[in-house]
Amino acid sequence: MLQPPHSSLQVAAVPAQRVPARDRDQDAPWHTEAVCRRDEAGLFFAPSKEPTAARLSREEAAKRVCARCPVMVECREHALLQPEPYGVWGGLTAAERRVVLARRRRREMELTKAARAANRIAQAG
Repeated sequence: MLQPPHSSLQVAAVPAQRVPARDRDQDAPWHTEAVCRRDEAGLFFAPSKEPTAARLSREEAAKRVCARCPVMVECREHALLQPEPYGVWGGLTAAERRVVLARRRRREMELTKAARAANRIAQAG
């Protein structure tokens, strides 16, 4: 994801060890530990005019790489906060990230409405 895409569709056979966030070097940026920094970068971005079946297969392979990444959550949050418009980041496709963002916005609006209602009740009472 952090390297430019290339045509390799290989997935590394050696699984990465998950390291709890509290045990990692807090001074190093999260992406230095990203599994995708290795040879799988071509999995994460679609080539132009990619057939649907090939895209779905490539995205599933990318998600398998993400699933064994020790910084998957940090990567996902980065992609949601940017927001990253393309590729698989943190185990989510661009379309899946749009859904997550829409849900977050909807939830934020609901919480804001509830807080306003509670304030009105408190002021009236």
